[in-house]
Amino acid sequence: MRSKLSRSILLSLLVVPAFAFAQEAVAPATTATATEAVAIGNKLVAAAPQDKAQIVFFRESKFVGGAIGFKVREGDAELGKLRSGKYFVATVEPGKHEYNVHGETKDVLSIEVEAGETYYVLGSLGMGIVAGRPNLSPSDEATFLSMSAKLKLAN
Repeated sequence: MRSKLSRSILLSLLVVPAFAFAQEAVAPATTATATEAVAIGNKLVAAAPQDKAQIVFFRESKFVGGAIGFKVREGDAELGKLRSGKYFVATVEPGKHEYNVHGETKDVLSIEVEAGETYYVLGSLGMGIVAGRPNLSPSDEATFLSMSAKLKLAN
């Protein structure tokens, strides 16, 4: 009985480190695959024109706050409306831009863009007293791609 217990303990001491080593070997491959997905390119958004910049505004698909949409504006000009699970692309001149959204509160995002580049802006909805509080924050292509399966182009 004692020898069976000793063998079981010895075997478990050998298996646990081997399993941990195998997990470490798998982790870099998973990271490389995610990086390759970004490097392959974005099928939803074409490359930016050489003389202009483009900004992709997107909002994650969520049930909570899904009925609430908000308009993205630059000054008084409306660029598009962000609803849950939607995105739109704005082609703009290079330079500094300020985008705002209104709801229970106002949020302003200042961004400087360069010609031939694509930028990503994540729209979200925070909790408010009466209605949601829209928010715009800088994002990246990897975040956009991770949500892209559930995103649709806004009308």
